[in-house]
This record gives sequence, structure tokens and C-alpha cells, in this order.
Amino acid sequence: MKKIILIALLAVGIPAMACTNLIVSKGASADGSTFITYAADSHTRYGQLRYCPAADHQPGETLKLYNYGSLKFQIEIPQPAHTYQVVGFINEHQLAIGETTWGGISPLDKGNAEGIDYGNLIYVTLQRARNCREAIRVMHELVSTYGYADGGESFSLADPNEVWIFEITSKGPYEKGAVWVARRIPDGYISGHANQARITTFPQETKKWLPKAMHTTISSSHITLIDRPEVECVYSEDVISFAKKHNLYNGTDADFSYADTYNPLTFSGLRACEARVYSMFRRCADDMKRYELFAMGDKYAERLPLWVKPNRKLTVKDCMELMRDHFEDTPMDMTLDVGAGPFHCPYRWRPMDFEVDGKKYIHERAISTQQTGFSFVAQCRSWLPSKLGGVIWFGVDDTYSTVYCPIYCGTTQVPVCFEEGNGSMSRYSETAAFWLFNRVSNFCYLRYDSMIVDVRRVQGELESDFIGDEAAHSRRWAQEDNERRLVGELNRFSNQQAEKMMRRWRELDQLLLMKYIDGNIKTVENGRIKTTPTGVVTGIKQPPYPAWFYRLIIDDRGGTLEAKED
Repeated sequence: MKKIILIALLAVGIPAMACTNLIVSKGASADGSTFITYAADSHTRYGQLRYCPAADHQPGETLKLYNYGSLKFQIEIPQPAHTYQVVGFINEHQLAIGETTWGGISPLDKGNAEGIDYGNLIYVTLQRARNCREAIRVMHELVSTYGYADGGESFSLADPNEVWIFEITSKGPYEKGAVWVARRIPDGYISGHANQARITTFPQETKKWLPKAMHTTISSSHITLIDRPEVECVYSEDVISFAKKHNLYNGTDADFSYADTYNPLTFSGLRACEARVYSMFRRCADDMKRYELFAMGDKYAERLPLWVKPNRKLTVKDCMELMRDHFEDTPMDMTLDVGAGPFHCPYRWRPMDFEVDGKKYIHERAISTQQTGFSFVAQCRSWLPSKLGGVIWFGVDDTYSTVYCPIYCGTTQVPVCFEEGNGSMSRYSETAAFWLFNRVSNFCYLRYDSMIVDVRRVQGELESDFIGDEAAHSRRWAQEDNERRLVGELNRFSNQQAEKMMRRWRELDQLLLMKYIDGNIKTVENGRIKTTPTGVVTGIKQPPYPAWFYRLIIDDRGGTLEAKED
């Protein structure tokens, strides 16, 4: 019996509950694409792009699954007759999946004793499903058949035509499997989630859409497409009865709220999680101020809706920028309090909570954060051939200072800078994008408000070029009828863009060091440090600290630092 081993190498160590997803329906995008975004935030997560080729499998072949976080052996399951190609979090059919972890209530947050964890649930589903509806069925069958060895998760699902939010939690030690709800985001609307369950009450008239769990071996990945487009909400048969049976809920079926039952709101669930969704919504939808108190921790204030209608059609660049947020222009703005230091750095080192004089306080948890391992914007387009239509715009490190590089879902050669095994959290690599981008961002944190201007300028130039080049090439390649030639072009394009990004970022890295060394700010002209005709550096600036920072210094040690009269 042949065995195939799947190890989730994107993470080393148990991932923290700290991710953010945006979901954009086809009618809410400028060009008819669907989008999902994902920021994978963990202090131990290394940014790489996993590739798994399509494959045919013989009867008896199995797949060994190792836990996405701990890498410990988990379960062995039969392979279907065929599995699809996967690049990162998108497959060859333009099915894309993202996630955020919320854990949930004890003891359900511990998962079943055995089964599939959330990370492998994503990867196995991408290998076996062609669209969102198939993905929901595959996930349902996998956890029903093999168990779900994880706590609460929200998944974003996108294909060229639809986007869904799928929320799941285990049945803990009580039963095998999981309880879940999935809702399609209405066309023309956007949604999002950030480590807090978001589906509350839901339509219940469609419960027969999925059959009872099939406790048999899944023998084929070609699961029949459920051809009922009018169905917009599906859920596990016992999602309510399980809660009643174990005294988690005692109300009516009509009033049942998935989120309030399996992941009740807390202050941290609001301020550290729902606040991030609010911050995405406020930047592209009207009348969002009404939810600010809720986002800041008041669970009795008006609740943030599951989806909103944006005030404009969103582009791929808009999606990138929505992932670059520090609560600017809100009371939670991370650039304004004293914790930002004299150079307005919008990051706070952990821990997020602290105590002073017996009172508890928090640092804000924004979408943009220093510990991001990788992030992406997945774009799916119905008017293009599948291998060409799906793009994962992939970046490593902090979303605010990363560059999103286009990788087609039909690509069979991952760029070296994103390749698995090219460095790790404990092994530096000169050719790894993760380490190069961390060199730049961590240097920027020292004099943030000045240095980030240089970073954002180069970032904008690269992403603008990438977006324009990708659109032009896609229009031309849409006419290519030879799949082998098409894949070759996709490989060349994605690799060339990644190489261009790495060259330009190395130049930026060197320029920043020369320009900002030792607290000085040198003048740059045409990309070079300004010098006299004889080569002496000129135009050096030494801007003072802001007045409020000097005041803090004087309040602390003014008597010692006061200059005496001669």
C-alpha cells in the first residue's frame, strides 16, 4: 500500500489566534472578481508558499496528516482517485480558502480526540474540491468521517462566482465530528472575520441541502456539484440540537445564534477581534461610525453586521490596502498615543495586556502587525481559463510594508524567494523574501514615520507595475489554447515578478541603511545619496524629537538634564 505524507511546513510551532480575513463578492468588485484576503499572524510562523501538484492515485493509497501547528502525526486517510494542484491557499480551479481561529468554549476548543486539524482541513479540501459548494461538502464529510481535532474556526471560501463564510467547532469529548454553519455572502456585499465567530442567527429552511454524514471512505474527489444556486445557507444537522443536549443553549430554534452559543462575545473578542473587521468595513462602507462603541468593547452597543455594502467597487489594490490598517483616524489610532514613541511607530511588542497600579490595560491589536508570517489577496475571475484566472497575490511579513507579488494558480514553479525550505524561523537565508522583508521592516521600526515613506513609495511602484503587467498579460494569454505553453508563460511571469521584487527590495534595504544611519537623514536624489562633486555627503538633516517627547524627558529627568548657565 502506497502512502503519501502531507506535512504542513508553513508553520513551526503552535500558531497564535491572530489572523484577519476580508471577503469580497463578485458584485462588490470593480472587475467582477471575487476576493478573499488572509494575514497569517504568529510570532513563530515563517512565510513560505507551499506547492502540491495534481496527482492520480491508485486504490489503497493513503495520506498521512501531520498537525499544522505541532507537526505531530495526526491521522491517515484514503486518497481519492484524483487530487488537484494547490499553490499556497488556492487550487487550479480557483478555489481559495483562508481562516481565522477563535477557539471557542471549553471543552469544545480542544477538538475531538482524533481527526483532522484546521490547517489540514484547508489543504485536503483544496486538493479535492473545485468550488465553494463542493468545499463545504468535502469539509462536512471529512470531519464527519474522521473527526475534527481542533477548536473554533472561521473559513473564507472563494471561487470565481461566489464567496462564503464557514464557521465550525468540534464536539469536543462528547461526539465525533463538528457543528458548523456556512453562509454565502450576498452579491454586492463584503464580509470579514478576525478570530471571533460572526454568524449569529441564520435561515433554517434549507437544512436538507446536505445529507446526513457519510461515515464511509471518501473514494472520489469528484463530488457531485450541488446544483441549487438559490441556497445561501447550510449547516450541520445537529448544530442546534447538540447545543441543547449539552446545555449550551435553551432557547427556541428560531432564535439560535451560532456565534453567541459557541463563541460568546467578551471584551477581548470585541476590542482585539471584531475591531479589526470594523476597521475594514469603516474604510469602504458608509454609516460605520455607529458601530465604533461595539468595536471598542461595548457588547451592548449596536452589533457589527455580518456583511456590509461597500460605497464603491473594490479593486485588488483596495483589498491590499484594507489589510494595511492601524486604526488610523479612530480613537484606537496606534500612531498617536505615547506608546508609538517619538516617531509614531504603530506597533507594540507583546504582551498585549499589562497592569499598572492594580488596573488592567491593553495595547490595540490592529490588522497590520509586526508578527505576520505571510499574507495574501486571492483573486478569482470567471471570464478567464482557470489556471490563468486565479491569482494569489502573496507577501511576507508586516502587511503595511510587504509587497504583494502575483502568483498564478496554474503556476508549477514557485519563485525561489517563497520556496519551501528556503530558510526558516531559525535559519537565515539571503534568498528568502521573509528575511529580506523583515530586515527592512525591523529597521523601519526605529524611525518609523520617516522611513516608512521610502518603503511605501517603492511598495507602491512595484505593486502598481505588477497589477498593470498582470492584467495586460492575462488579456493576451486568455487566447492561448496550448495548456503547456500557457503554464510555461505563467511560471516565467510569476518568477520574473518575484525576482524583480527581490532586486528592488535589496536596493531599498541598502539605501535605507545609508540614508538613516546613526539617526541622521541624508538627502536622496535620483535614488542616490546626495554628495558634493568631490564625493562628500551633503544635505544631512538631524530633525529634533517632537515637543511632547521632550516634555516627557523633562518630566522624568529634567533636574538632571537641565543645562546650567555659564
